[in-house]
Amino acid sequence: MMSDSKKTHWGEFVVEAGIRVMGFSTIGFVLLIFSFLLREGVPVFLKVSPANFLGVRWYPTFGLFGMLPLILGSMLVTVVAIAIALPLGVATAVFVREVAPNWAREILKPMIEVMAGIPSVVLGFFGMTIIAPMVRETLGVPTGLTAFAGALILAYMSLPTIISVAEDALDAVPKSYRDAGLAMGATQWQTIWRVVVPAAHSGIVTAVMLGMGRAIGETMAVMMVTGNAARMPLSLDALFRPVRTMTATIAAEMGEVARGSVHYHALFGIGIALFVLTFLVNLTAARAIFTKRRKGGLR
Repeated sequence: MMSDSKKTHWGEFVVEAGIRVMGFSTIGFVLLIFSFLLREGVPVFLKVSPANFLGVRWYPTFGLFGMLPLILGSMLVTVVAIAIALPLGVATAVFVREVAPNWAREILKPMIEVMAGIPSVVLGFFGMTIIAPMVRETLGVPTGLTAFAGALILAYMSLPTIISVAEDALDAVPKSYRDAGLAMGATQWQTIWRVVVPAAHSGIVTAVMLGMGRAIGETMAVMMVTGNAARMPLSLDALFRPVRTMTATIAAEMGEVARGSVHYHALFGIGIALFVLTFLVNLTAARAIFTKRRKGGLR
């Protein structure tokens, strides 16, 4: 009969092998997705001049595939959404973890998780029927289907991710940090904002990056509330005018495009740009976190 030590050894071997296979499989899936995007998107760079593809007009019917309005539209909506969601998300995470009593925490945490499960199309309908008319009437703009309406919806959609991850980061800060701050004569709020929050900085940055990834990759809600106008958002009132994002362009046009056409490959070119942009955002955040950790600035 096999001894208990051998059983334990084989059990650990199976678990480690399974984890290793799943880890490599995840990386493999990402590489397969990227290779598929390259296969379908690279032909557009061979058929369309760089000046055309990096132009300011997106009119595929007339052979104009300028991607800059789509990139800038996505960045405008995402940056404004994160600017709204970041202070609200961090403040809520601090309240849930540091201030709220236990009974309130047990109610708030499941409610926050439920928020993340609301379908994006439902939020899109909410934005079209409630947010857009409110923006139009309050700000006096011609239409409420603007970048600002899209940013409000994306901010709401990013909040559950930011709150949950930031709350976990705050929870991971050792209790000794709080005790030390209070022992030095700091008040509870001074301890929270000057000790606990800085100690959880890396986790909060991760929460922001995940929230940004959630926002920049959203399709349906953004397509329904931003107006879908492929224009350069460079004017002072660009936030209160219609824009079009990269994801909305792919979703709106992929179903009607002829397979193998220049327009078809151009949409996959947008997918490549979106993939690379998301990768660079996460890479920049990771480098910032690791640099501060090497310098001893973060736990």
